[in-house]
Amino acid sequence: MLRTSGESVDSLDQPSSVPASSQESIGLHLRDYACAELGSSIAHLSWRGGRLHEGVHLARKSLRRTRATIELGGCALGSGASLIDRELRRANRSLSKLRDAHATLHALDQLVSRNAGDEHALQALRRIRTTAARVRAACLRSVLAGDPRLQDRLGVLAILRAALPALAWAAVDPALVEAAIGRTRLAADDAGAKACQSGRDDDWHAWRRRARRLSQQQRARGDVIAKSAGKREKRLAILLGEAQDYAMLRERAGRKSPFARDDRDLLRSLATDAIADLRKCVARISTKEPAATPK
Repeated sequence: MLRTSGESVDSLDQPSSVPASSQESIGLHLRDYACAELGSSIAHLSWRGGRLHEGVHLARKSLRRTRATIELGGCALGSGASLIDRELRRANRSLSKLRDAHATLHALDQLVSRNAGDEHALQALRRIRTTAARVRAACLRSVLAGDPRLQDRLGVLAILRAALPALAWAAVDPALVEAAIGRTRLAADDAGAKACQSGRDDDWHAWRRRARRLSQQQRARGDVIAKSAGKREKRLAILLGEAQDYAMLRERAGRKSPFARDDRDLLRSLATDAIADLRKCVARISTKEPAATPK
């Protein structure tokens, strides 16, 4: 999972200022939050040059936060909410290949840090990273060829940003928000139990998505949350994201990989070790046992 420099596990995505508890104020708080996140997505997607890849990553993060906030309002927001959510999802998915190409390099850099004392591994990882950088550049060229400067995507997001305040945010009450967060928490717990039992990458990825949604909705709610629980759930979401990035690396070391065969074998082995370490840490955190973050 990508993080910008200077961010820490405990400082990321903490709840915002406490809104008043009335029905109207929580709805308007969520409206303002969702609009700000969608505006942030537009701003990040407008980054150019060498910042574009990081801009795409941050834009997609804000799109997910916007969608998580819309889910808190549920049916109270009216029929237009599902349309806006669907278009936000489509825009986010249209950027996933760019994000994955960028995340591959980030995960490789993390593997370099994990294996700093192994010169053989470092040489292979440097070769792999050079190839991955070429793949990322080719992916960007392909996307921009069909949508120069991402103007089509930016245009769609601008329209959705203009429509977002028109939803029935004032109809959203605290009980509705609490019920939505409760459903998200239950889904995350169920996904976690399934992932720990099966060990399948797909199940762990599903857990990661649900844990991330829970953290995003807690942030959007912005009211009184037990700090220890909020930090724990955010930490869990981050570690699940990092494990998923390593799982993506392992998948990219398959037969159709652009990497050399010997390098692919080593990459799969290193990624598997990293996944195992992270999943052990996640399992301890999910059962509320103390655990140190693996390097």
